[in-house]
Amino acid sequence: MPAFDAFRYAHDRYHEVAWLSQNTNHLVPPSVIEGAIQQALREHRYEGYPFASGLPELKSLVLGDLGFPAGSPCLVTAGGTESLYMSARALLSPGDEVIASDPSYLIIHRFIELSGARTVNLPIYSAPWRLTADRVNEAVTDKTRMILLIDPLNPLGSGYPESEVRAIAEIAHDRHLLLLNDVTYRDFAETHTLAARFAPEETLTVWSVSKNCGLAGMRLGGVCAPTEMSQKIGRYNTNDLGVNIFAQVAAVAALRTKKEWFPTVRAQSRKNQEAIRSAVAQVPDTHLLVFPSQANMFVIDIEKTGIAPEALQRELLERHQVFVRAGDYLSPKFGGRFVRLSFSNPPKDVARFVEAFPLAIAALRKGRPVEAPARS
Repeated sequence: MPAFDAFRYAHDRYHEVAWLSQNTNHLVPPSVIEGAIQQALREHRYEGYPFASGLPELKSLVLGDLGFPAGSPCLVTAGGTESLYMSARALLSPGDEVIASDPSYLIIHRFIELSGARTVNLPIYSAPWRLTADRVNEAVTDKTRMILLIDPLNPLGSGYPESEVRAIAEIAHDRHLLLLNDVTYRDFAETHTLAARFAPEETLTVWSVSKNCGLAGMRLGGVCAPTEMSQKIGRYNTNDLGVNIFAQVAAVAALRTKKEWFPTVRAQSRKNQEAIRSAVAQVPDTHLLVFPSQANMFVIDIEKTGIAPEALQRELLERHQVFVRAGDYLSPKFGGRFVRLSFSNPPKDVARFVEAFPLAIAALRKGRPVEAPARS
């Protein structure tokens, strides 16, 4: 019998599933995006190649949103993930080491390995649930080439105070290291500080509109870095005819108006994580590690239940149509202890999780199904 494919199952039932598995943002008002895409369709923008380096207005809006000076180097790529791949391939060499964390967004670690380098994964599955400057400094060796700073951190949802960002950036500057600052979730944080403020010549800032602007399916992101670094990264760009024009016009429309609607997205996300916290608190042997999350996701530790995260993922998905992510995707050492779920979703999705979570845990503990209430 073939292994259960959670993503195939979920995509086959796309409109039936509550997508709490991929940190996607389902709270952006559709009107923000739809008009721009419809206009591009009417104009048959799909018939020609887009401006290769990215729409000038898009780049200007991104730089303004991040707080970089107008005209700063800004590469536009097919998602922030592509920028992470390009950066690793361009800037790392065999034998290099990158100081990173466990848990982490392990796709970046894989890209680092493809370059012939390796990650030095500092365990952060304990307070303060993030890297600290002291630990980073202790881990630096003569092989260290880069520090990976994901802020806020996927999957734990922990954020870095300005003092810690400054201290880590100063290590990069003083010890002549690159600093990869992935800021995909920065808009969900109460406060956020770019590492480039303190180490502008060493920092590459990877951005994305997948999460803040709710455009994950469009695949658009990029990287801002000093000119020489940008040129090296750009050599690995396979999209030399530009990235999807619909993604670009959608991102322009979203970024033009983000200040008007994103506070509502953030506020609803905060309410959602409060509801999840209350539900988890009622289920014995489960708990949140980080609260409040500074991103749009966090993790639930289920180790004391004796239930495998993969089993809980499948139970929630097959029996309740609620999709969360098992921890093995995000941690080689601690992945067997937790599931990750995101909450930038309509309240009805969160309500489905709140209802389903205790039922799924009870069913798996007893080794037999616990029927979910009928839905109206």
